[in-house]
Parts: sequence; C-alpha cells; structure tokens
Amino acid sequence: MSAANTQPLLVELFTEELPPKALKKLGLAFAQGIEKVLAQHHLLAEGHSVTDFATPRRLAVRLDAVLERAPDLPYTEKLMPAKIGLTESGNITPALAKKLAAKGLQHLAVGDLLRESDGKQDYLLARGVAHGKSLAEGLQEALDFALNHLPIPKVMRYQLADGVTSVKFVRPAHRLTVLWGDSVVNVSALGLAAGRSTLGHRFMSDGDIVLDHAMNYENQLAEKGMVVASYDVRRAQISKQLAAKAAELDASLGDDTEVNALLDEVTALVEHPTVYVGQFDKQFLKVPQECLILTMRLNQKYFPLFEKQGGKLTHRFLIVSNMQTDDPLNIIQGNERVVRPRLADAQFFFETDLKISLADRITALATTVYHNKLGSQLDRVERLRRITRYVAEQLGVSPIFAARAALLAKGDLVSLMVGEFPELQGVIGSYYAAADDEPPEVVRAIRDQYRIRLDEAITPETLVSAILFIAERAETLVGIWGIGLAPTGERDPFGLRRAALGLISAYEQLLAGDRLKISDSSVLDLPALLAFSATTFKPGIVKDNTCAEIAAFIYERYRNQLAQDADRNVVDAVLALSPPLHQVQARIQACAQFAQLPEAESLAAANKRISNLLKKADATSGELDPARLQEPAEQALAAVIGKLGPQARAQFEQGKFAESLTTMAQARDAVDAFFNDVMVMAEDPAVRANRLALLAQLHGLMNQVADISGLAR
Repeated sequence: MSAANTQPLLVELFTEELPPKALKKLGLAFAQGIEKVLAQHHLLAEGHSVTDFATPRRLAVRLDAVLERAPDLPYTEKLMPAKIGLTESGNITPALAKKLAAKGLQHLAVGDLLRESDGKQDYLLARGVAHGKSLAEGLQEALDFALNHLPIPKVMRYQLADGVTSVKFVRPAHRLTVLWGDSVVNVSALGLAAGRSTLGHRFMSDGDIVLDHAMNYENQLAEKGMVVASYDVRRAQISKQLAAKAAELDASLGDDTEVNALLDEVTALVEHPTVYVGQFDKQFLKVPQECLILTMRLNQKYFPLFEKQGGKLTHRFLIVSNMQTDDPLNIIQGNERVVRPRLADAQFFFETDLKISLADRITALATTVYHNKLGSQLDRVERLRRITRYVAEQLGVSPIFAARAALLAKGDLVSLMVGEFPELQGVIGSYYAAADDEPPEVVRAIRDQYRIRLDEAITPETLVSAILFIAERAETLVGIWGIGLAPTGERDPFGLRRAALGLISAYEQLLAGDRLKISDSSVLDLPALLAFSATTFKPGIVKDNTCAEIAAFIYERYRNQLAQDADRNVVDAVLALSPPLHQVQARIQACAQFAQLPEAESLAAANKRISNLLKKADATSGELDPARLQEPAEQALAAVIGKLGPQARAQFEQGKFAESLTTMAQARDAVDAFFNDVMVMAEDPAVRANRLALLAQLHGLMNQVADISGLAR
C-alpha cells in the first residue's frame, strides 16, 4: 500500500499518575499493541513509522501513515471436507452453517462454495473479496487489544462518572484523545469517548489544550502544556542537565548501575524536568557513605555527587524537579529539609551501634531465626565457621582469619543500621569490624560476602573473602536444598541459582589467582565440599541425595552460562564428566581445539561406537591379556595404546588437556583399522572379553578430558 490518502494518527490516554518503574514498558506496549492490530487490518501504509510517548499521566502513540479505510482484499477460506459440509442431497449441513456463521460468511449459498481436492478428499472453500475495515472499526479493536495486553503490575477497579459503571485499569483514566490528521476518530475506551483535547502539566499549564493536528502533538504539549511527551527525549534532557550541573561543581554522578536505574525512574516521575542543586551538613559524611547514598537514591530520588578523584561522597546532591521556576529556593530548601531527618536518623543509628562491638553482638543471633527448619542465625554462624576452616585447609592456608570472618559475618543483622537499611548488611558489618580494629582481611571478607560473583583473580588480600564467599554459598545451597526448597520454574526465593553461579565464579578466580592449580583435581573437590557442608547440619535435616542433586544443579547452571559463548556440543562433552570446576574452561578450550583436528570426527564416531559396545556388553573393566590378541589390527591398536597412553595420561595429570587430546588423536589410523578388520563381538567369549578390555583401555584414555563421543555428528 502506498502512503497516498493517508494521515498521521494520534492516540493518547490521559490518566492519573502511572507506576514509575513500569512506565517505559507500558508506553512501548501501548504503542506496539495498537500498531499490531492496525497492521493486521491493513490500515498502515508501507514504510510507516511509530512514535511512542509516555509521561507520568499519559500513554500515547503516533503512527505517521494510516489509511482511513483498509483496501478490499481477495480471500480464500478453507472450510471443511465436502462429505461433512454437505448432505447427500447437496445441501449445507448444520456443521457447515455453524462454521460459516463463525467466519461471518453466513450469506454464502452452496453455489458460492468451491471444491478442491488435497489428494485424499474434497474440501469446501469460500472465495471472495473482503471489504476493508474503516479506521474507526480497526482502531477500536486495536485500542481494546492494547489496553488488555499492557504489562500492568497491578490492576485497580474504579467507578466512572455515572456512579454505576466500574472499569479496571492500572490507574483511573480521564481523557481519550484520538486524531487522524485534524479529525477526531469515533472510538472509546474505559468509558471515555474520543476527543481532541488533553491536559498539560499539573501546575505549569492552565486549562484544556485543544490539539489541532496529530503531527502537532509534541509541540502543543511542550508550548502550551509545559510537558515533554517523549520518555526518551525527557530522559536525555535530564541526563544532560545532570551532567552539566555535576561539571559545574567539579563532581561526578558515579558510575554504578544505580545511576541509570534512578535516571529511568525520575524520567517516569516528571513531565517537565529541571535539575537543582541541594546540600546537607558535612557532619553527616561521618556516616558510612553507602547509607547516605541509599537514602538519597532510594527514598528521595536524588543523585548524590562524588569527588572526581577517588569517588568519595560529597555533601551535595542533585534534585530532578517537576517544576521550572526563576527562584527555586523554596524547592531546594524544601528538599533539604526532607532529607535532613533521614540522614540524622542514619547518624544516630551508626553512632549508637558503635557502642557495642561486632563480636559482642554474636550471642544475640541465637534469638534471630534463619529458617525454622535450619535454626537460628547463630546456628548458621557455627556452620559457616566449620566450612570456612575446611575450605582454608583445602587451600593450604591458616583458617584463623577465615573462621573469624565467619564468626562476625552476620553480626550486623542485629544492628540498628541494618534494621533500617537491610540492603546494606555486610557493608555495615565491615564498618563495624574496622571500628573494632579487626584484621583488614576479615573486614573485607565481611563486606564481600553478599557479592553476586567474584570477578577478579584471588590475591592474598582477597583470599579470606573468597573462603567465606565459598562457605556461605555451600551452606546456603546444602541447607535450603536439603529441606526441600530447590528452585522450581521461575521461583527461586532463596537465590540458589545465584549462589551456584557465585560458587562457580569463586573456583574460576581461585585458578586465575593461582590458588588452585590446573593440575589439581582433588583440592577443594566440589562433591567433597558439599558433603562436608552437609555434615555441619543436625542429623536428619538434609535429605538423602541432596549433595548429588546440588552438584548436578551447579553443572547445569554452568552449562547454560558456558553455552552462551562456546559450542554447545563441546560444553556438553566436557560437563558429561563433571570435572573439577576450575578445570572446566581449560577443558573446553582444549576440546574445541581438538574438534578442529582432521582426526576428531573419526575418533568421536569411534568413541561413540565403543561406548555403545561397552554398555551393551557391560564390560567396562577386565584385564587385557596380550597373549589373546590374534589379529594384526588389534595387536597394532594395543601397541599404539601402550605407546600413547602413558604420554597422554601424564599430560592430562599436568593439566595439559589440549596436548593430551592431540596425543590420542595419533591413534586414529589404528582405531580405524581395528574396526575395519576386527570383529569385536567374537564367538569365543575369552577373545570377545579381551577385545572389549582393549577398547575399555582406549575409551578411558580418549575420554580423560571430555566425553568426545558428544562431538560426533
């Protein structure tokens, strides 16, 4: 369809304040829903563009090339087999009549229908020309669809002006504005009839804004209504103003992800953004800056400012206001008055907490429930102490600092600060540990215990942190899983998926920091770690087979993570052996290199064949008797295994996985010859068993790094 005889279409739904965290999604979904249905009815010209708008009090969309009526289009409708649709006398059956009515074709007679065979039976078809829908008809459907498919966090029911009718929507809607060019389209939604007027800014606009044309929507809202209708434009304006104000003060907004999240939220809170500078008493900077930052961002929606060098918090912050005024003093002072009591509370909690050492708080954990089946937080602390000692001993370091960190790790849970700022548990504990002159390694471990993952190589300074991090996740996984609370579907209230990925990251960073050697296959073995963790719980708490299930769960999480960047077949081949976690990446790299060798495909196929033979014969063990090797091909294979096997095994034990696989690749010719010339399943049981024993040896050597049968195509 060409753009001739088209006009831009504007649809705006004016409401009470919409949920800010959902606004962007609501705006996009509203626009996409309307576009989708209009496109289905062929009411949009080719090459049309769509612009979505969203402010705290409106959802809107403009499509720049919309037809007044869709074109008439030929149609062919396959109905049903002729033997079902027609009686013996050739009349329409009740079944066909019902089908035609459902499709709006009840006006058709038998003579209007066509017969067509699909090779098995005759079908009845209806052919004709479908008259295109008018814009009003199509848009009404589009509006209904869009409103019914919005990602609404929570629906509310409210009563319309007639005092009788009630409707459901995310917030009460007050106006519906629909213009096709300069004409109102006769549609309705949520009890509202379409018109051409809307409202502007709640305080800076005066009265109705009568829109004269769909294309003038943004300009009229901006000039007469003091509203920036586009979410993206408004966000860009706020970002630019924030950056300019920060630069004026030689400060920074910070570079953490919370800055962008807050920017998204304030964009959804204002219609005409203006940025002002506020400040608080410098005395509050004695309080842990994380508390001040959290208070300003979470509670007040302010942007704290930081020193450019070092990132230290300053006493200034930026306010994104919904009001533009020549004299913003009242706005600034009002915001400063609001934030001061919150900062004063934080200061009081902090100073009061410091009167009791972190160590003296531990006994109070006995009355703090961790989980009704797993006991108190003090019980958990004792388990963490035991697990940290185990991990430290496995890594060959003194457990003193790690056990101390485990003892103090949960002490801040009974502090006033964490009671007020639960998001900062661990962070607050580290401040209190530092105030108590605890060792720096202990302080850091307490702070790092709740990190999502470890993303830097472990150093001597961070080793205690890594030990507590591992212990915390092992205890969580075994305890929560062990009482029957494994994740199901999307539900994972205890964060076990996150704990599994965190544990994986710890093994990776221990290797990166040379605290685990690639050749270590038994140090900090995952099944052993889980099994030891299970012993720290009271008998009968952890269900049988819990550790095996958790290990499988961890490898499955690793599989999903690795498959994003590596070949899925290679990942599956490596993880089929459940290797030590810190070896997985190196094995995958080695296996990927092996897969590129010309010998790889043949050996993978042979390995798959060997696996099937061994499974079928149930012969994975048994001694090889060289004297029973009769055929030259089996003698040659045994000689190759004897030559290559010790070399490949030594390379594997040294962590030289690629070299080990390359060594075994040299066996290809001998393996091919064996399968060409030798009957494995010989009639003589002794000969058969001996050949299976030979293949079992080969199988073990070929699959040290990965189950290479998984590479067979």
